[in-house]
Amino acid sequence: MKKKWTSWLALLLVCGMTIAGCGNAEKENAQAPQEHEGYTASGPLTINPNIPDLPVQDIGPNGEKAVSAKSLKLTEEELQKIRDGKYTAAIVMHYSGTDYMTAAVNAMKNTFAKMGIKVVAVTDAQFKAEKQVSDIETVLAKKPDIMISVPVDAVSTAGAYKKAVNQGVKLVFMDGAAEGLVPGKDYISIVSGDNYGNGAVAADIMAEKLGGKGKVGIVYHDVNFFVTKNRSDAFEARIKEKYPGIQIVAKGGITDPNKGEEVASAMLTRHPDIDGIFAPWDVPAEGVMSAARTAGRNDLIVTTVDLGTNVALSIASDGIVRGLGAQLPYDQGVAQAILAGYALLGKEAPAYVASPAIKVTKENVLESWKLIYGVDAPKSVQDALKK
Repeated sequence: MKKKWTSWLALLLVCGMTIAGCGNAEKENAQAPQEHEGYTASGPLTINPNIPDLPVQDIGPNGEKAVSAKSLKLTEEELQKIRDGKYTAAIVMHYSGTDYMTAAVNAMKNTFAKMGIKVVAVTDAQFKAEKQVSDIETVLAKKPDIMISVPVDAVSTAGAYKKAVNQGVKLVFMDGAAEGLVPGKDYISIVSGDNYGNGAVAADIMAEKLGGKGKVGIVYHDVNFFVTKNRSDAFEARIKEKYPGIQIVAKGGITDPNKGEEVASAMLTRHPDIDGIFAPWDVPAEGVMSAARTAGRNDLIVTTVDLGTNVALSIASDGIVRGLGAQLPYDQGVAQAILAGYALLGKEAPAYVASPAIKVTKENVLESWKLIYGVDAPKSVQDALKK
């Protein structure tokens, strides 16, 4: 619990040091963020060639087949045309402050800098739909040419995104689109990880750690959010299809990522013999870890999606989180910026672009961190692995 509150306190302090605080349209970094090892400063723009060529199980929200992010490219000639246009972009996020979100936003900033595109706003909706609507309206006053965004709620934010479309903004979505918007007409594309694949990977790891037998629970994201629903649906489907010795005995929904502990505590109270719990991403998983410790259940096995520092530390030290399915946030951020370039050039873009699911366990946690973030894992994770 202490680690979770410490991370949120750090986020609040960082927000306080920005020009107008977290979620405000004025939030910009004065210097370029660190570049990912898999990318170069010059030449054509392509996706990191080190990404493994794994099959993608996910499909888009309208049933679109996923196209590999590695197929995207902007030539030097195309990049020059974009630079000559002196375009601007806004990044309208659903939340921030995690390793995943930091990597994704840094990727967009770095890639836009290479494209000569000025980022005029970065916002954080704090997972509140009404705040995101306000953020979009504030950003639109800056008249950006491009907007990259993750809808907090596909339905309640749709009207605000339609205003952006009517203003002529080129929209690229991350993870899911606003309801009623049409790919190729209202927005350029959606970029995501293989969320269904990641949920399935988390189920496979759970089954491995349980030896194919036991009782598990699912903490799911109880909002209209396409990608997190895919993860929990995939976890449940995989368990039922492949592991008859594992029984799903409890499910509990969260609307706030910090409610993972509360839901998991209730689950452990009702089912004291439960062996494992799945959480939809690393922040709720940290809450499940806290609940397990409070209940004296250090033997509980937790799997999740997204590789953050705290869950990586747990994996490395044989802690409560034993493995996860990981996305490639930096590479997905690069893909979003490249697709914005496609729109500016009038170049045809695929409707749904995805990167593969990466299985992360103790055996490959350091290598996975390097692949995902392009830098070495934090020293705390490296040290935990040596013990």
